[in-house]
Amino acid sequence: MPDRPPSHPDLQAIAKGLMAQRGFEPDFPPEVAQQLAELKAHPPSVTAVGAIRDLRNLLWSSIDNDTSRDLDQIEVAERLPNGDVKILVGIADVDAFVPKQTPIDQHAARETTTVYAGVRNFPMLPEELSTGTTSLLENQDRLSVVIEFVAGTDGHVASGNVYRAVVRNQAQLQYNSLGAWLEGKAAAPAKAAASPDLQSQLRLQDEAAQEMKNHRYENGALSLQTDELLPLMVGEQVVGVVQQQTNRATDLIEDFMIAANGVVARMLEKVSSLRRIVKTPKRWDRIVQLAAIHGEKLPAAPDSKALNGFLLRRKAADPDRFADLSLTVVKLIGRGEYVLERPGQPSTGHFGLAVDDYTHSTAPNRRFPDVVTQRLIKAMLAGQPNPYSEDELTAIAANCTEKQDAAKKVEREMSKRLAAVSMQNRIGAVFDAIVTGVTPSGTFVRTLQPHVEGLLAQGEQGLDVGDKLKVKLIRADVQRGYIDFARA
Repeated sequence: MPDRPPSHPDLQAIAKGLMAQRGFEPDFPPEVAQQLAELKAHPPSVTAVGAIRDLRNLLWSSIDNDTSRDLDQIEVAERLPNGDVKILVGIADVDAFVPKQTPIDQHAARETTTVYAGVRNFPMLPEELSTGTTSLLENQDRLSVVIEFVAGTDGHVASGNVYRAVVRNQAQLQYNSLGAWLEGKAAAPAKAAASPDLQSQLRLQDEAAQEMKNHRYENGALSLQTDELLPLMVGEQVVGVVQQQTNRATDLIEDFMIAANGVVARMLEKVSSLRRIVKTPKRWDRIVQLAAIHGEKLPAAPDSKALNGFLLRRKAADPDRFADLSLTVVKLIGRGEYVLERPGQPSTGHFGLAVDDYTHSTAPNRRFPDVVTQRLIKAMLAGQPNPYSEDELTAIAANCTEKQDAAKKVEREMSKRLAAVSMQNRIGAVFDAIVTGVTPSGTFVRTLQPHVEGLLAQGEQGLDVGDKLKVKLIRADVQRGYIDFARA
């Protein structure tokens, strides 16, 4: 086979190399295959017995990315007589197939997360499980942990309950097509169009989610926009990149998951558990200065509600630059992290979501903290002791935080290379752009269409963040992920 030309490097090999550089072990050890064979020969029974309810008759549906197969959750809602909405979120029961300290569990504990590298996914669990046996695929009976809560007409989440059940996904739906329908921009996707009951169900979920979102914003949850570039593939070739857009369908899932994670966190208050926190910003003074640059005044003490008001006003005033402002605010707030929480210990909370009680429990196919939390839930429901010591939970929290940061770096590095691939045949083309950063290492710009960031290698004098200009593409280095522009 001839060598691959230098202009077309092996992106999958680059991704795997980046994984290794960041401390991941993307290949499963041999013991995993043996455990999978045993699971195939002796699968756990998916039946409703004892404390496991049978909820297969409900009109469950899933909403995810167009190509997702690792489905972690499904949803269904019911209007109550007083106008409130009861919402059920079914979570894949990964623990039933991956007991603690088995080879698959040990690998997942090391990796802690699925890494989405654009041209390839590096799954935390073997895909035979995450996109098969433990995925809540359409028309398949599955074991689940159901998180139930009631959303009031004002969006406030009241009572919560958690229990085990057998469920059946009746409709596997996608963010893009469903979001366009919910926003009145397109006809209903085929599965919804064929079922008036499903349409009513989805409208009810959307209504509840919008009220929940408004309630969260009123309490100080932050409205941030972080752009994500996804590869546009033809076969195995990257022919471009597209910007991942949020819509009413992505909002629906986000709001349901935030509420469900809050229910679980409050349930586990009496045992040692993992929490997902974002601390009150230490660099609040810099956020205050940032607001002042835009003619706004924030209070001297951290105040998420005031910050969100500022963000919403900037989004309305300058939508082109809002993603860049959001990114700056995210960096100043600081990273999210996993921590041990002991019974009776005051919670640090999650500044960005403006909640005191938050954990990760809704994505066990792709996040290890969620598997741990699932085991804590099931032990509590069964009246069994905590399956993890505090020392174990502390070590897990530290590793999950470290690997989460490493995964973001891999995904960011691959995003740069995918952008370079999409631009390498457009050398000499001129684009409208905006200055996104002026640093000692250079001046950076982002083209408005497509959203691609690079270094302004020529003609950077006299420019500042927010300036708009025309730039000419002069280099796209796929191997390094470098994109260079000159002022046009």
